Amino acid sequence: MTQQNSKPVALITGASSGIGDTVARRFAEGGFDLVVVARREERLAALAQSLEGTAQVAIYAGDVTDSETPKKAVELAMSRFGRLDCLVNNAGAGKWAPVHDTDDATLDEVIDISLKAPFRFCREALHVMKAGSTIINVGSVFGTLGGLDGGAYCAVKAGLVGLTQTMAAQYGAEGIRTNLVAPGVIRTEMTDAAWEAEPFRRINHEMTPCDREGTTADVANAIYFLASEAGGYINGQTINLDGGWSTTKYLCKEALLAERKPL
Repeated sequence: MTQQNSKPVALITGASSGIGDTVARRFAEGGFDLVVVARREERLAALAQSLEGTAQVAIYAGDVTDSETPKKAVELAMSRFGRLDCLVNNAGAGKWAPVHDTDDATLDEVIDISLKAPFRFCREALHVMKAGSTIINVGSVFGTLGGLDGGAYCAVKAGLVGLTQTMAAQYGAEGIRTNLVAPGVIRTEMTDAAWEAEPFRRINHEMTPCDREGTTADVANAIYFLASEAGGYINGQTINLDGGWSTTKYLCKEALLAERKPL
């Protein structure tokens, strides 16, 4: 029979790169052991090796859209550690297209990765979580404020906000808190190709009233805070982590003073 781990345990999806990798490292530094889920097993193995001596890491290499992956990942947490204290639904799709250019295959892909998979992981985690546990969904600021060409992406991220709120209402009284971190655009492998493109810079960089870019560490710190006792009275909230992009009408001076040219 598996004995219960003395350390808290976090299950993190999309942990092989970007935000997920940084989240895993932050939780390890904070005293958690980990179950990490992603498709790229070699990257998960490298992550586990780099955390030797800091945290025990159980690897589940699988596609989050597979209906069996959430169940098997939670079973791995229980068989290896005997507990699950935090679920971080980080895996997501970054496909953008306006509604009129979105075919059913793309729509299904975005829904499966960014809404159906988190729903399933939440459902499985709830079977084993006890009072004091936390669930943090990683969404997007574009789930709280729609954007041009957002299409399925914005719709699904908004759905994740709804899932977070209903879970907070349903399970908060049982001691299980659910919150959502909604980053603005963070530089990762997913966004790197567009980072210096002129339209991208205008929409994101020139409209963000902060003196630096957001980082994966910023996101990881916010998620860890929500999972910690320091965030213990926060439930059902969506935290926009975007440097003020969504709450201001900021334009940098270069944009304000630029000469408008006819199309």
